[in-house]
Amino acid sequence: MQTAEIRRRWLEFFESRGHTVVPSASLVSTDPSLMFTVAGMVPFIPYLTAQVPAPYKRATSVQKCLRTLDIEEVGKTTRHGTFFQMNGNFSFGDYFKREAIDFAWALLTTPQADGGLGFDPQRLWVTVYLDDDEAEALWRGIGVPAERIQRRGKADNYWQTGQPGPGGPCSEIYYDRGPEFGAEGGPEADEDRYIEIWNLVFMQYQLSAVRSKTDFDVEGELPAKNIDTGMGLERVAFLLQGVDNMYEIDEVRPVLDRAAQLSGKRYGAVHDDDVRMRVVADHVRSALMLIGDGVTPGNEGPGYVLRRLIRRAVRAMRLLGVEEEALPHLLPASMEVMSASYPDLRRDFERIASVAYAEEDAFRRTLVSGTTLFETAVRQTKSAGGTSLSGERAFALHDTFGFPIDLTLEMAAEQGVSVDEAGFRRLMAEQRDRAKADARAKRAGGADLSGYRALLESLSAPVLFTGYEQPSSEARVSVLLVAGASTPAVRAGEDVEVVLDRTPFYAEGGGQLADHGRIVSASGAVVEVHDVQQPVRGLYVHKGTVTSGELTAGDAVHAEVDATRRRSISRAHTATHLVHQVLREHLGDTATQAGSENAPGRLRFDYSSSASVAGQVVQDIEAVVNARVTDDLEVRADVMDRESALNSGAMALFGEKYGDRVRVVSIGGDWSKELCGGTHTLTTTQVGLVSIVSESSIGSGARRIEALVGDDAYAFLSREHVLVNQLTDVVKARPEELPDRIGALMTRLRDAEKEIAKLRAGQVLAAAPQVAAAAKDTFGVSVVVHDAGAASADDLRTLVLDVRSRLGNDRPSVVAVAGVAKDRPVVVVATNEEARRWGVKAGELVRGAAKTLGGGGGGKDDVAQGGGQDAAKVGEALAGIEHAVGQRVTGSA
Repeated sequence: MQTAEIRRRWLEFFESRGHTVVPSASLVSTDPSLMFTVAGMVPFIPYLTAQVPAPYKRATSVQKCLRTLDIEEVGKTTRHGTFFQMNGNFSFGDYFKREAIDFAWALLTTPQADGGLGFDPQRLWVTVYLDDDEAEALWRGIGVPAERIQRRGKADNYWQTGQPGPGGPCSEIYYDRGPEFGAEGGPEADEDRYIEIWNLVFMQYQLSAVRSKTDFDVEGELPAKNIDTGMGLERVAFLLQGVDNMYEIDEVRPVLDRAAQLSGKRYGAVHDDDVRMRVVADHVRSALMLIGDGVTPGNEGPGYVLRRLIRRAVRAMRLLGVEEEALPHLLPASMEVMSASYPDLRRDFERIASVAYAEEDAFRRTLVSGTTLFETAVRQTKSAGGTSLSGERAFALHDTFGFPIDLTLEMAAEQGVSVDEAGFRRLMAEQRDRAKADARAKRAGGADLSGYRALLESLSAPVLFTGYEQPSSEARVSVLLVAGASTPAVRAGEDVEVVLDRTPFYAEGGGQLADHGRIVSASGAVVEVHDVQQPVRGLYVHKGTVTSGELTAGDAVHAEVDATRRRSISRAHTATHLVHQVLREHLGDTATQAGSENAPGRLRFDYSSSASVAGQVVQDIEAVVNARVTDDLEVRADVMDRESALNSGAMALFGEKYGDRVRVVSIGGDWSKELCGGTHTLTTTQVGLVSIVSESSIGSGARRIEALVGDDAYAFLSREHVLVNQLTDVVKARPEELPDRIGALMTRLRDAEKEIAKLRAGQVLAAAPQVAAAAKDTFGVSVVVHDAGAASADDLRTLVLDVRSRLGNDRPSVVAVAGVAKDRPVVVVATNEEARRWGVKAGELVRGAAKTLGGGGGGKDDVAQGGGQDAAKVGEALAGIEHAVGQRVTGSA
């Protein structure tokens, strides 16, 4: 049975039993504590934990998931993978254990000819929690004999979130693959033979004082019990398809086979090759799905994970002997099999492919430059007498140049050196910890989200947002927070977080900056609001400072948004939609939004594109955008269910999280239509003017447009106009002649600078005889130190080598010349062969001098160069070289 068919049967089975089919959420999680959607229940957490009311009693989904914590184990065994799909059925205070067990058993054991999955009931085992007598009785009542039911403890069969809240026992269903796969005795004896295929979580208790996974207090039963189940789609697929593991199912094996074909290897012949082919098959599929969800390669967050997946796949193909581009052969193979379940992959494949291929191309270039840097690092290590490449070096190659650690390890072994892998892992762990801390601080203001969740639960209802209809509203203070702790009152001068029962303030989100404004109480207390966040859905937190009076929890207040700022941001947001639509008209549908920021008077728009955009095209885009502005198109917002919105042609931006009811912003009817929760103008004329000030690359496959909007655009163009007038006066040319006239002046200036540099170089080099004649004897070594003044590094090097040759090789000689190039000091040192025999090395001397100059340097024993920041210390640096020579030859160093 094909994987897509298993998926279809699952959804059809539960839909026919009253469940709402919920489309898969994005792989990129909107939960601030998660980077990716790591489990099928993640999108339902707000409903399962009662943060917000569930919009349905029963739901079912097949959720895309990604886990990368053990990415380096992928392929080494057949159990590790990054992308997977989790089938789930959920009940929110509706059915409970009996129905969940009945549903699972029916779908699993109903013959395939009758629409089920057709598992042999005699090969199914179940586990229940130690004291869950109810679950065992239900399983026995459905026909599972007692000898195939095993009880397990909290570590295996109890679910909880790790903090106070809902929890409950689990019941897991296992399939017996047969004696050839392991020992008898059920899941307790061997979980390779007995494969878990379905986990039923019975969320029935309120937990408190959670100390660990197995140590917590049960406060009592929940008033409304929930069901959360998960069936691994790939795991069920390999069982029903009669193959040994997930790498051999119909959605993965074609990529593995293509890798084998390209490399000329046979899967199953050599273990190391098998590992590499599994890495390729897994990572190519994961990359396909991530790019499909709008992720582009980058240096942090999801973009960094995508970059790592692609580069590991390319690297694995290289180790298989494939030097040419591989993704153009592998990615289409993955798309063909995955599009049966995700049709958008085929429709959007041009964009997906352009992003992936550009990253492969960039990495292939990185391999060339990285190899050079690696060889330099190894050479320096060996010359210093070392046999191990430091963890810092390996980390720099990985972090700065994208060089995979496994490539560094392999190449180091070929060069006969080891790598401080422990040091590398330590630095990687420190980087991950910093990234996690930064993400938490950025997305949650540095606060523990559990506190905000508890705060939301304490409110009688989620905060009502009224800002679409009105810029101000009457409200009541629900909670006041100071330094994260609830307080009954705040006074003038205190920073505070205010939660109201309703608010007109827009919380930062969807690329739009938060509103500013004031909260004023009847008693005269005033809070100046400078930020608004929504750390958990339904909770608006107004961050500000009390400027006068005393504000108390429960006070009636008047909340008023800074209308001028709001209008300016709204103009920018509408302009962003205009730019997006016109960009797609000019560059094609692959130019999709990859991020944005809508701020007062300006916008930043990131989009996917593997190629640069010509300046004339940017001008054309700006012209069309402003034409649409003057067309006075209507901008309207409609709220509808998500399916209706997508069917109407509305664009859902990849990576964004949408509920079942969505807001559709349309411009000019169907000309531009996007799912958007932001604020906008009523017509395009209100935007005023859009002036694109820059278009540039921000990474592989990603570009950025920055523009000014409204009054800011007018002010910018006014300044530009004044500047043009000033230039026309200076160069005596008409505005349209300025580019040619200034270009000609710049050419003349560069030619003059070259002539001056040539004359200066001649003067520097002409001094060689006098410089050589000034050599001093320092304990038997001829030492020349010379300050050449203003000179380029190349001229200094030429002078040093000329003087060294004039001194000959009859006795040890050292030549050190310093100068200033572009306001920075440069020093070059050369030694002859006899000096090196005495132990005097140019590299050592340069390092000491460069340190005096406030910089660094290095090179070979015969010639080395360094520089610094402090040109005033050139004399001191040269004196230091002469002193160092004396120390070296007298043995006093």
